[in-house]
Order: sequence, then C-alpha cells, then structure tokens
Amino acid sequence: MTIKMERINAELARQIAKVIAEDIKDPRLGDAIIGVTKVQTTSDLKYAKVYLSVYAPTPELVTEAYYTVCRAATFIRNRLKDSVQIRLLPELKFFIDDTIEHSVKIEELLAKIRTEGYSDNQ
Repeated sequence: MTIKMERINAELARQIAKVIAEDIKDPRLGDAIIGVTKVQTTSDLKYAKVYLSVYAPTPELVTEAYYTVCRAATFIRNRLKDSVQIRLLPELKFFIDDTIEHSVKIEELLAKIRTEGYSDNQ
C-alpha cells in the first residue's frame, strides 16, 4: 500500500469517527461507544471497508448500534464530502472488527494451557 493510500485511509477513519460521534443523533445508538479501527479503500477509491469496534452493555445493543451505523452510511458519506478533500469519495461498507475479542479469547486459552501445563508437570 502506498503512503498516499495510507494517508487517505487514516483521514477517512478520523473523519468517519468524528461524524459518527458528533453528527448521528439516532437514539438507537444509546449507550454504545463506536470507534473506527481501520479503513481499507480500493486502489480506484470507489469502495472503502470501514471496520468498527462497538462497545455496548449487551450484545443486542452492539448489533443495534452496528445496524444503525450501516443504515446511516449515505448520511456519513454526505458529511464526509465537506471534510475530506479527495476527488472521489468511496462508497462505505461497514464491518464489525472483532480482533480485540478474538485476541482476548486467545490470551485466555494460552493462560489456561500454561496453568494446565504447570499442573501436569508437577
């Protein structure tokens, strides 16, 4: 990936997070905290995959917040037109980034293996 694409991805991530935090006034977001972890644009700048980390008290609220952001994709894209200075603004596709949960599960498994390994050797 070129430096230019990395800068575009970083700026899109920053501006999308700002729009979600400040401009979306949907009550379905409720107590959810939404962060943009990564943006990957295609080389022709037509599409962008936006990875979100969604924190909410229950899994149902996480799902509801995610779908609320997905439904607001056109609104978010229209807001980006004013703040991002690129010729083609990509179409946004949102995904839930579960790498944090995945890494926590791996850490738990490794800790379990370590404790079982120590108890088996003794």
